Parts: sequence; structure tokens; C-alpha cells
Amino acid sequence: MENTLAHLKRGEIALITDVSSIHIPLKLLEMGCLPGNTVQLVQVAPFQDPMYLNINGSHLAIRKETAMHILIEKVSHG
Repeated sequence: MENTLAHLKRGEIALITDVSSIHIPLKLLEMGCLPGNTVQLVQVAPFQDPMYLNINGSHLAIRKETAMHILIEKVSHG
């Protein structure tokens, strides 16, 4: 099973390894959701959707469904 952004726990830091651009809105790619960038899960909304992320200093909120298409490699627990 591959690690995806949807599997991050609060405070964990990961490196984005691959993005399935078919399922990812162009706006997210433009905002830094690209392979090689680091991402940290800041907070998750009460019903586990959306997820609030810090990607290279930018704060974004994305749906868990979208996060399942972003592959990561966990780096540490911040």
C-alpha cells in the first residue's frame, strides 16, 4: 500500500513524491503541491474533511478525496 497525503497524521511532515495530475486541480499544482516539496498536516476538520496543510510555507485546505492521489514519503513527526 502506498502512502498518500490522506494517511498523514497531525504534525507529521512528508515529502511529496508523485502527483496524479489527472485528479489534482491545476490550482493546487500552482500553489506548490508538486513532487519534491515538503508538506505538514496542520489540522483536520471535525468530520475528517478537509485537511489543512502547510506546503512549503503556504497553508492550503484540500479534500481527503484529492489527498488520496498525492503520493508521499514520510520524513518526521513535527
